[in-house]
Amino acid sequence: MARLIYALNVSLDGYVDHMAFAPDPVLFRHFIDDVGSMAGTLYGRRMYEVMRYWDEDRPEWEEAERAYARVWRNQPKWVVSRSLESVGPNATLVAGDVEAKVRELKRQLDGEMEVSGPELAASLTDLGLVDEYRLYIHPVVLGSGKPYFARARPRLRLTSSERIGPDVIRLTYVPA
Repeated sequence: MARLIYALNVSLDGYVDHMAFAPDPVLFRHFIDDVGSMAGTLYGRRMYEVMRYWDEDRPEWEEAERAYARVWRNQPKWVVSRSLESVGPNATLVAGDVEAKVRELKRQLDGEMEVSGPELAASLTDLGLVDEYRLYIHPVVLGSGKPYFARARPRLRLTSSERIGPDVIRLTYVPA
């Protein structure tokens, strides 16, 4: 049975914005390995549209970007959307009963799957489906934006903290 993990980069003041900070080479290598180890990822529409960038091949990419693109393309993806009519390679559109689909995926898959997108993660948390939260804290203060937690959460329990590279701390929590 798979565990559902919600993991994103986040500012010191709790906001997610992929344009405000980027991973250093050590953290990027961590993400390549992490994505490659996942049984799959569940995306909200907006996050999926951001990540579709990795479906392309860009001549300016260095080996690390090409490696990330390879693991991202190979990973099964499920995209939750009421507005999209199609999704890209190795992706499945989920437009119906999201709770039933996620429960089915958790039963069918082994290891870890990731949920990506604050709104989708909030909905799945409300349903009791998120097993773990990983916050990759960057030394940046944004002051506003989209919060990592889209709504108030029940109490969480810290299970680990890990420094990754020179500037990022990963905090891992589970529901208390």
